[in-house]
Amino acid sequence: MSLKTFKGGVHPYDGKDLSKDKPSTEYKPKGDLVFPLSQHIGAPAKAIVAVGDNVLLGQKIAEANGFVSSPIFASVSGTVKAIEPHRTPTGDMVESIVIENDGKYLDVGFHETEDVTKLSNEEIIEKIKESGVVGLGGAGFPTHVKLSPKDPAQIEYIIANCAECEPYLTSDYRRMVENPEMLVEGMKIILQMFPNAKGYFGIEDNKPDCIEKLSELTKDEDRLIVVPLMTKYPQGGERQLIKAVTGREINSKMLPADAGCIVDNVETIIAIYNAVKLGRPLTTGMFTVTGDAVKEPQNFRICIGTSYEELLEAAGGLKSPAKKMISGGPMMGFALMDTNVNSTKTSSSLLCLTEDEASKYEETACINCGRCVEACPENLIPSRLADYSAHGQTEVFEEWYGMECIECGSCSYGCPARRPLAQAIKTMKKDILAARRKK
Repeated sequence: MSLKTFKGGVHPYDGKDLSKDKPSTEYKPKGDLVFPLSQHIGAPAKAIVAVGDNVLLGQKIAEANGFVSSPIFASVSGTVKAIEPHRTPTGDMVESIVIENDGKYLDVGFHETEDVTKLSNEEIIEKIKESGVVGLGGAGFPTHVKLSPKDPAQIEYIIANCAECEPYLTSDYRRMVENPEMLVEGMKIILQMFPNAKGYFGIEDNKPDCIEKLSELTKDEDRLIVVPLMTKYPQGGERQLIKAVTGREINSKMLPADAGCIVDNVETIIAIYNAVKLGRPLTTGMFTVTGDAVKEPQNFRICIGTSYEELLEAAGGLKSPAKKMISGGPMMGFALMDTNVNSTKTSSSLLCLTEDEASKYEETACINCGRCVEACPENLIPSRLADYSAHGQTEVFEEWYGMECIECGSCSYGCPARRPLAQAIKTMKKDILAARRKK
């Protein structure tokens, strides 16, 4: 079987050997947990608890504040200690609920659905919405919105993003190795709402054991298909995954649904299973602590809101000073000043490196080699777009399709002049979007 892929992309060192063979372990937090009211795309949630309130694990502590919004649930039992601004892993200061963990983990009680096939589409969507499920691959788009396209009959592909192309990250890999049945059952729940669709599991070929496990589980299922993908970054990008699996293309002005597709990552689909089948809201996640500065790289099953500092300590701490710390992967993650932040719904990894490769080199002049063009999965000219950004030329930036950039960082990675191309393009995109909002 030939491997499916897309044009462009790069092949960075993946670093997955550090943690991929470490079975996940449950981590119980010791300190306070912090729950930012904005952990998703859309309107921030609205707190429905007050300082001094006692809460239970699984209790709703913030409600959705609009259609494109998502509720938040306590991941431990304890007392609301404060409602105040806190720094998030992305660097933003966000109004947050702080819960003092009592260590008892008393829950509200969860009610399993005996037969999910008897649920209507509306009931499934409501369970997903009221459980606070969002896109857990990093974007955080409320899942109930994504699963409510204008015309469900036009959806032909439900794609599980099992690529995990970002270097070092292994949380999705461990999930597929340890809980493949939950992933398959979650996909079946989604397919229940889209009678004309089939479910596709897009997996890079550097995970042959996952391909084998899922192929075995789906061998007798006509609507479930495992699609081996070429290992290449950013194969897990939404547009690149759609192109590889279906051959269809979308741009920044389109939604995947416009091409008959819906894409969800591994953790999101398992969260759908937990919400619909088990009646459990989104309170936990899989988290990788890795990097060559970490003493014992590990995969943890964590309570959302847990401190990064605690998780680093649980992985043995640092064996060498970290020159670079990143929330997420090295290509699209967020650099951290320190580990005094807490995990959110979309947190997947803490990466600690002994060398800061990006800062080792000084930027030099563009030599017009074209490597950034070869690497760009969107067929753009990143060097030119970066120049437009540097000179504030917004109109010509848009004329040259700058808004189509997916901010994957492939251009910066491949640039021999070490120009921060992706950063310049991302800055210009933010400025343009901000100007549009003002209008």
